[in-house]
Amino acid sequence: MRYGLRRRRGSERTPRARLPAFRVPSEAPLRLCARRRTVHTNAHHVGITVRDLDSTLAFYRDALDLPVVSRFEVGGEEFATAVSVDGASARFAHLDGGDVRVELVEYDPTGADADEPTLNRPGATHLGLSVDDVDAAVAELPADAETLSEPQTTESGTRIAFVRDPEGNLVELLDA
Repeated sequence: MRYGLRRRRGSERTPRARLPAFRVPSEAPLRLCARRRTVHTNAHHVGITVRDLDSTLAFYRDALDLPVVSRFEVGGEEFATAVSVDGASARFAHLDGGDVRVELVEYDPTGADADEPTLNRPGATHLGLSVDDVDAAVAELPADAETLSEPQTTESGTRIAFVRDPEGNLVELLDA
C-alpha cells in the first residue's frame, strides 16, 4: 500500500497521514526481544525531605495511618558524597505505603526551605495515597491539617482531596 492519498469507496480522495520511511530487517524483532538488561528497576520508596522528622512522622503515622517500618541514621563521607552535601548526615523513617515505602528524611545540615509547592509548577511533586473513603479520611484529619479544598469528584469519577503535611508537602488522598 502506498502512503499519501487513498480512495475510499464512494468518497472523494481523503488525505492520509504520512508515516516515516522505516524498514525493519526480519531479524530485528528477535534482537529487540533478546536485548539483555543488566539492571532491573522496581520502585523502592518515595522520599520526602523534612525539617522536623518527629512531628512529620507523627502526622504520617497517626493522621494518615501509615505504619513505621524502620528508623535509622546514616552519615559518613560516602553518604555526604552520594547526596552531594558536605558533611551530611541524616535521620530516616520508612513507612509502609502499601506497594511502596514512604521515606521521611531529616538532613544535618538543613538546606534552605523550598518554595511552597503548587501542583501546576514544573517539577512539583506530591505523594498519592489511596484510601477507602476520601471524605472519611479528610474528616479524621487533625483540626490543624491544611486541605486545598473539600473532597472533589473529578471528571474521571475519582474522588480526591489534597492535604499538606506539617511541613507543607502535598499529599493526595484518592478513593481506592
